[in-house]
Amino acid sequence: MPKKEMEKMQYESVKKLVSHLYEFNQFYHNRMKEANVRPEDIQCLSDVSKLPFMYKQDLRDNYPTGLFTVPQKDVIRYHVSSGTTGKPTLVGYTNGDLDYWSEALARSLTSVGIGKDDTMQVSYGYGLFTGGLGLHYGAERVGATVLPSGTGSTERQIELMVDLGVTVIACTPSYLIHIGEVAEKMGIDIRRDTKLRKAVVGAEPWTESMRAHIESSMGVKAYDIYGTSEMAGPMFTECEERKGIHMQSDMVYVEIIDPETGEVLEPGQKGEMVVTMLKKEAFPLIRYRIKDLTCLLNDECPCGRTSPRIERIKGRSDDMLIIRGINVFPSQVEHTLMQIPEVGNQYMIIVNRKGSLDEMIVQVELKNEAFSDKMTDMMMLKSKIEAEMKKYLNIAVKVDLKEPETLPRFEGKAKRVIDNRVL
Repeated sequence: MPKKEMEKMQYESVKKLVSHLYEFNQFYHNRMKEANVRPEDIQCLSDVSKLPFMYKQDLRDNYPTGLFTVPQKDVIRYHVSSGTTGKPTLVGYTNGDLDYWSEALARSLTSVGIGKDDTMQVSYGYGLFTGGLGLHYGAERVGATVLPSGTGSTERQIELMVDLGVTVIACTPSYLIHIGEVAEKMGIDIRRDTKLRKAVVGAEPWTESMRAHIESSMGVKAYDIYGTSEMAGPMFTECEERKGIHMQSDMVYVEIIDPETGEVLEPGQKGEMVVTMLKKEAFPLIRYRIKDLTCLLNDECPCGRTSPRIERIKGRSDDMLIIRGINVFPSQVEHTLMQIPEVGNQYMIIVNRKGSLDEMIVQVELKNEAFSDKMTDMMMLKSKIEAEMKKYLNIAVKVDLKEPETLPRFEGKAKRVIDNRVL
């Protein structure tokens, strides 16, 4: 769709949404009144910036259903986020919500070349987590055969992958790497012994370095998928060009803001993503601050789709670690480690406070061939990794070398950071 038509469509959706919520939902009415803005003030698409932000705390404060905009009889499903503090985030779905969510994923899977000839193994968690069911319904809508394996029982999953000729897997990047490790122990070569050709991975931050590692070690083409439980779940992916994630413009309006000032940034400027969901019925979102850090890309995608695209998520503004005044993201640590040949797939970041000073320790699992019983070899490697960390992070980091297969493995989202300062 041409850009002008797209913006007209988005404006009409926003106008309808704002008017409806102002009239029928007490929370939105009060929030807009506090901001001294009314529906008639939204005269063009850029006027969305006049509307007040929504925050995760708003969702918790109105738990469980204070933000719902349909009667209970119209809610046919709940999903609940795995929040670590305060109340969880509960999202309700109408039939219409499930339909547009499935449609979003069907378009996304189509854009990476998945269809009726594929068998997709969905190794995201099912249940309260949105990942498994979301990919499941999206894959069925494009006609793919679905293997709803969920997480766990990794050896069994690998056996089914071989026996059923699985061509696509959807899971977290850390679990995909774990599958590769277990397959190797079983004497199964993913490249040789399976038909796996594509992976749709997300739900946790991952880097281009990890993509390169997955592709070189497993022989699959890996695509990034994006979404949050508040938005509905995983929804949007890269296309086959892999030049940014397409945010389908009839479903979401995206802004990038300065996290400190709230000012809307231009395409190409990195900041915090804010979303207004245009089709949600049970649980609408207007200018919801997701906390994910990215930018809008301003060039045209070679695939021909004109929907806005975002750059790979760099991290989250609330996951950012501040170590002695320096901002550090786990994704930066991962990227640095992936450049070092001796380093394996697993790492942990531990932050302690000693007196008034912060200390960051990175536990690094080594590859089998890199681990040595000689103290001098290990000290030299430790110094090498610490030097690379300081070079890329601009901060001194202590490195703790670990033997192969000693750090925790994760079947769901990887938990890479232990911040003892907040315990």
